[in-house]
Amino acid sequence: MEKLKSAVPDSLKRMVGESTSDDLPRTCSSLLDFFLHFEPFHQIVRDLADPESGLCGKSKDAALEAKRTGNQCFLRGDYAKALACYSQALRVAPFEADDMETNLFATLYVNRATVLLKMNLLTECLRDCTRALQISPTHAKAWYRRGKANASLGNYDNAVRDLNVAESVESSVGGKKQIEGELKIILEQCKRTSSSVLQHNENDLVAVDEQPQIKLRCVTTQDKGRGMASSCDISPASLVHIEEPFAVIISKQCRETHCHYCLNDLPADKVPCGSCSISLYCSKLCQIRAGGKMFRTYPKDHDIFKNLSSDLGKYVAEITLGNDSDQDIEDIPEHKHECQGVHWPAVLPSEIVLAGRVLVKSMVQKSATRDGSNLVECLELSQFYTQMDIESKLVLHIYSIVLVYCLQHSYAIELPINGVSVSQIITLVSQITVNCMTVVRMKSVDAHGLPDQFGEFSCSGNVLTSNVEQVRVGKAIYRAGSLFNHSCQPNVHAYFLSRTLHIRTTKFVAAGCPLELSYGPQVGLWDCKDRLKFLEDEYLFRCQCSGCSEVNLSDFIINAFHCVNPNCSGIVLESSVVNCEKQKCKHFTRSNKLDKYENDDIHEMPQHALDQSNGSLQISPSHCLKCGSYCNLESSRAEVNKAWTRIKRLQDSITAKEISSTAISDALGALGSLKSKLHPYNRGIAEAEDNLAQAFCLAGELQLAMDHCKASIRILEKLHDPNDIVIANELVKLSSIQISLGDITAVDSIHRISDTFSLYYGDHVNLVFPYLQSLQERQKSFVQ
Repeated sequence: MEKLKSAVPDSLKRMVGESTSDDLPRTCSSLLDFFLHFEPFHQIVRDLADPESGLCGKSKDAALEAKRTGNQCFLRGDYAKALACYSQALRVAPFEADDMETNLFATLYVNRATVLLKMNLLTECLRDCTRALQISPTHAKAWYRRGKANASLGNYDNAVRDLNVAESVESSVGGKKQIEGELKIILEQCKRTSSSVLQHNENDLVAVDEQPQIKLRCVTTQDKGRGMASSCDISPASLVHIEEPFAVIISKQCRETHCHYCLNDLPADKVPCGSCSISLYCSKLCQIRAGGKMFRTYPKDHDIFKNLSSDLGKYVAEITLGNDSDQDIEDIPEHKHECQGVHWPAVLPSEIVLAGRVLVKSMVQKSATRDGSNLVECLELSQFYTQMDIESKLVLHIYSIVLVYCLQHSYAIELPINGVSVSQIITLVSQITVNCMTVVRMKSVDAHGLPDQFGEFSCSGNVLTSNVEQVRVGKAIYRAGSLFNHSCQPNVHAYFLSRTLHIRTTKFVAAGCPLELSYGPQVGLWDCKDRLKFLEDEYLFRCQCSGCSEVNLSDFIINAFHCVNPNCSGIVLESSVVNCEKQKCKHFTRSNKLDKYENDDIHEMPQHALDQSNGSLQISPSHCLKCGSYCNLESSRAEVNKAWTRIKRLQDSITAKEISSTAISDALGALGSLKSKLHPYNRGIAEAEDNLAQAFCLAGELQLAMDHCKASIRILEKLHDPNDIVIANELVKLSSIQISLGDITAVDSIHRISDTFSLYYGDHVNLVFPYLQSLQERQKSFVQ
């Protein structure tokens, strides 16, 4: 796009840069006229939208090459590499409907099923065999592998049926003898063991059936515009909203690891899109919902099955035809209009592709007229186009014009290409920029590298020292969910099960009080100036929530320096922090909650600093807020930076799992330097303590690990509310160490974790944090 941007005349750039929302039809028409006579623009559109030049198209040669490599890896026992090769071959293989018996797709599914069987991934093997049979129902190897997988799972009745069908379709004498031998073994096992038929559904999480009981209403609030509120009091942990998205797009960095429809982790038997080599799905159902091609084109009646018994014939039909109800999907396929062998969805930014999905869905639902004139009204979301800088406005114009052309090439309904339609897309994208919600998954990275996503406890008694993080897996537009306003001190928490948004209260909310969630870092995670900058850069508004307009201790101490007077507990602030805090002093009230500091001198500091007579903060950069002593912050900052260099070396050692006594000794010295320069409640000290806790765990020094873990938590308790989930995540580490040490206080830690997680996730807690049950089980055995 740089080529297009640099070609735009300066006069046209200025027109676009100075434009307001009302000017959009005019500026769009002018830029569109320019590109219509600019050949490089048309070449770019052809490269993006022409199926013949599409980079995401299928290639039989590439699929066969990947298959050959997979076969070689399988023969030498490299099953992980073979699995990756067969999966890649499936991704790029074209679907050949002419010869179903030798279909490459079916063969690849069987090959991958064979690897999955070797890797003891039995459920995944079973699913791949079924997929192969739904393409090629007489594939003897698919029936045979399916029988082996069912037998290993204890589904002996189904295993016998599978092998009987395999024998009937196997053409070679040797193959029939092998199947007969396997049948004898399974029949013997069946006699000794009662059959327990397991059902394996290619579907989503088994979710708890919890529904919101509170009716919300849209309200208008001062400074924030529209928001959501309740007409009644709401208690903590109440589920107040559930919503499916209007449209979703996966993050580019998660395309290889997460399902492109439901955004859950991809299994080993991932399902590729049938028409392009980009999208991957966790199941056939997600593939159908996204608009992928169905691989079922063979006749329902096959001559070779006519001699089967009626019971076995019915079984074959159930397996090969599947559940027809799976195809009755109410969702409007999001990927279908992109899936024409083109690659523009892979190249354009996520917000632009998401805008295309919103536009197509609106047209399909007939919420918009053909010229798109009602598109903005159908979502009724705010936008901040006027606040964008010149560069952003120009880029948005160019991408919107390109999107119109791409949609016209790939979508069945012809879209008008004019200034009005382009201006509507610009407005839509600006709406998405400030209203889309980031879909996240909870992910933990354990210092011991335990295999489970959340570091599930092993029998060897490994200590869980994982850092729980939010992974941004996608972006979505929710019609009602996007109306919840932001606060840096939120009273509701948003989380996602699959792509479904759930919003739950974390505090008592009085009737009529706005329900506000956090769009990013909250009070206690970043200081006020950094939060304000993030929100302005990301969402184009200046936050005026209570956390950013009222004085609070967390913003004072989170990055504060220590007073040079060793007998003084005061704090020293940098000029950027002082300037930010002075802007909100007029909103200071005595009602601020300072209870958690009541035993510390620091709780008096805002009162010391605030001149109640004129409502201004009497603070100066580099001077102690309590005693007024001067601190040379330049030299202090230099020493802190040197200390952090040593702490980061320890972080690298933890990542590499190569902890040396030298690395720990250097980090301990660095911690001492940090404590001499930074205020005791500075978040940087908490992070350093946490790193040392992880390092001592790896070194087997669990008592020292526990001491540093507790020190980190003590600081976080000054920065956050006691029931904040940030503290609960740290308590997971502490409780695991306590259990390993036989410390009875682990019981209290685990109770506190459970209470906090339940506050944020309610009955869904075990779906979001599957390791919690393991932790509670360890607690029970520990108490006994």
